[in-house]
Amino acid sequence: MKIFRWLIGVFVILGILAVIIFYPLKILFYPDLPFIPLFTRCLFILLLSCFLCLYRILRGPTAPDRIVAIDILGILIVGFCALLCIPTGRSWYIDIGIAWALQSFIGTLALAKYLEGKDFDE
Repeated sequence: MKIFRWLIGVFVILGILAVIIFYPLKILFYPDLPFIPLFTRCLFILLLSCFLCLYRILRGPTAPDRIVAIDILGILIVGFCALLCIPTGRSWYIDIGIAWALQSFIGTLALAKYLEGKDFDE
């Protein structure tokens, strides 16, 4: 039964990725920017990845699974910041991404220490 559910999940994910790749929405960015389909596809792939990470955070069987999903979600947010920097031309998105990456790294270290049973000052 687990293999059957896993195969259904793989087919659903591949179907969603196929729709994103072949039928991108064109309303998200300005019409005069080059490579609009590339930006929209990347945006929707990042959104799909975020939803999958949120699912793993909610349904993760163990705490380390949830920690890894939170860390991957932080990496995806940095990807969103980098993706928004390109079409908008605003460089402060990169600053937000760098700050988020540092915060995500420190948070992951703190959670790992907590799961080991050590205090934060050790």
